[in-house]
Amino acid sequence: MNAISSEIRTRLFELADDNYRSFHTKLIPTVHPERIIGVRTPELRKFARELFKNPDIQQFLNDLPHKYYDENNLHGFIIEQLRDFEKCAAEIELFLPYIDNWATCDMISPKVFGKNPDKLIEKIRLWTASDHVYTVRFGIVMLMRHFLGDNFSNEYPELVLSLPKDDYYISMAAAWYFATALTLRYDDVLPYIENYRLDAETHNRTIRKARESFRVPREHKEHLRKFRIK
Repeated sequence: MNAISSEIRTRLFELADDNYRSFHTKLIPTVHPERIIGVRTPELRKFARELFKNPDIQQFLNDLPHKYYDENNLHGFIIEQLRDFEKCAAEIELFLPYIDNWATCDMISPKVFGKNPDKLIEKIRLWTASDHVYTVRFGIVMLMRHFLGDNFSNEYPELVLSLPKDDYYISMAAAWYFATALTLRYDDVLPYIENYRLDAETHNRTIRKARESFRVPREHKEHLRKFRIK
């Protein structure tokens, strides 16, 4: 471990909240409790903004794999601040293979990605073709966050549909994608439910998530309920 990584780890333990740690360990079963320090997300983001200005921060980013869950989250929050798309994407791709849980995966959302949709969609196609669960999930989440607006295309739900969903965390990400799409692109995505195009588990998870959403109108929720697979 290099000097800056050691300093960062010491600071993380100083920021630890034992009650938060106890609560959070139950939410991420793929991470051993001993690897969770217990730093709250707002504190991590604040620390990341501070570290981003440190001229030696690349040493921490290069010091992979990290031992602690909190170090991984901090790593993601530092990358988020990069303003150059190519640099940000390169750092993301170096980091993705080390992500081992849904929370770290879903927290990372670089602003520069939204400003470069043409470049981002090509990266998403590569990520979703990966053999690594959380790289695929990250691709799905980025597709959900950046391609359900004016730049939506029918090829994007087809891309999510085509992905193997044997893994729970990929299936859940796909359900999240389609449930969110039902709030923003209802007419475009509803046929995937009405025609039972998703596998049964992802189909039912999509309906459940959509019906739990405050953004889905009641009449849409009632219509979706008719298609639940028993």
